[in-house]
Parts: sequence; C-alpha cells; structure tokens
Amino acid sequence: MKLIMRSEFDNLRLNDQHSYDSDSNGDKQIVRIYCGDTLIAKRVKHKKSIRYFGIQGYQQYLIDS
Repeated sequence: MKLIMRSEFDNLRLNDQHSYDSDSNGDKQIVRIYCGDTLIAKRVKHKKSIRYFGIQGYQQYLIDS
C-alpha cells in the first residue's frame, strides 16, 4: 500500500459500491474500505497522526465528481 490524499480516500469511502469497517484499539483507529472482498484503502489514525493508504491501482475505484 502507498500513501494517498485525503480527498481520494473520501472519494472511495463515499462510493455506494464500496463498504467499510472500523476498528479501534486504544490510541489507534483503522478504517478499511472494501470493494467486494478486496481491501482497497485504509486510514490509520494514531494519536494525532492520520495517514491514508491505497492499494496499487486504487485509481480505477475512484468515481468522477
């Protein structure tokens, strides 16, 4: 996975064809986005740091605004 921009992550999250789940453990929170059974992106929030990751080729899952 590689770092992506927040706007791209939001685009993936807001797509009705994708599902997402979240998991938190203490100071760390993870939100994963799936297309079917395939993990396509995740957000990792650890304390005050937020990072967005996407799989290679995540651009094919983006929707046009």
